Amino acid sequence: MPQRIPKQSDVFIVGGGPVGLAAAIALRARGFGVTVADPAIPPIDKTCGEGLMPDALAALARLGVTLNPQHAFPFRGIRFVGAGSSVDASFPNGAGAGIRRTYLHQALADRADRAGAIMLWGTRVTAVAGTSVMLDGGAVECRWVVGADGENSRVRRWAGLDSARGGSLRFGFRRHYRIAPWTDCVEIYWGAGCQIYVTPIGREEICVVAISRDTHLRLDQVLPMFPELFGRLQSAQISATERGAASPTRRLARVYRGRVALVGDASGSVDAITGEGLRLGFEQSLALAAALVDGDLSAYAAAHRQLARRPAFMASLMLSMDGSAWLRRRALHALCAEPQIFAAQLAMHVGAAATGDFIRRSMLPLGWHILTA
Repeated sequence: MPQRIPKQSDVFIVGGGPVGLAAAIALRARGFGVTVADPAIPPIDKTCGEGLMPDALAALARLGVTLNPQHAFPFRGIRFVGAGSSVDASFPNGAGAGIRRTYLHQALADRADRAGAIMLWGTRVTAVAGTSVMLDGGAVECRWVVGADGENSRVRRWAGLDSARGGSLRFGFRRHYRIAPWTDCVEIYWGAGCQIYVTPIGREEICVVAISRDTHLRLDQVLPMFPELFGRLQSAQISATERGAASPTRRLARVYRGRVALVGDASGSVDAITGEGLRLGFEQSLALAAALVDGDLSAYAAAHRQLARRPAFMASLMLSMDGSAWLRRRALHALCAEPQIFAAQLAMHVGAAATGDFIRRSMLPLGWHILTA
């Protein structure tokens, strides 16, 4: 039965995806009355790589979200494959987990419901004006409005926060295959102008995503570029239809105005190559809840900037390999020759290494290999 629309709410969240739900959970833990509206009905799906790294799982734990072991498949690290060779490393801070987006969304929706958030599923927000949120079935007065409505955020536009400091756009296409995982890593296959991600999400299922700058490039075109992977998948049953989505990189000039704040992709985004989008959104939600206790959105903006630095840096580092075949060959050769360099990169990627250690153990030796190979 749908929830009755309340007249008032401390916080109104526009968007009930994973990050909107994370914000609802974090705010309820701080004692705020929370209402969430989304035009969709859960569980909500979206094209993504469906892998959560250890730092994302740690953020979920802080939110009190527990993943059902039947729906989450552990993986120990990351493997790069390309130029006829491969290199892998284990996470230094625990295992990651592959999980279908729908299962993750349902786990967050259940947790938000238990926390006492009012969930208005199948409800469209039509406008935000001051402290009023207009819905299909009425209006809600609130102290704060949170835009968690994704990369094409209407809340961002209504609040006049669309100004960005640069950006780029790539595209991802996802398909599920019914096949037992052959590795305990997420595999990233590097090709000319594209990457393929293979994530184990069950004992008999994997998620395969192709990412490129070409909006027309589909998995059927990309897979033959990687003969070993193509051979594995030729006889595997496709267990879900192919879905596509944009993967933008966007840094906003501001993430709040007045009593409106943005979280998740609505507040800017990093390329999907990092696998950090959800972790960022979960951490932003926790930071926003802490800031609203003091009514200080400037503190949230400062935390938002700090959280974005590491994934933005790692995205630029990885995308440099996407843009140059010469650099990609040299970098992959160096990583395969010196696996400890890759291990240092992965430690930095998941927040388990200091910047100085990363420069000394990864950047300097990698640069030397690239220049002298």
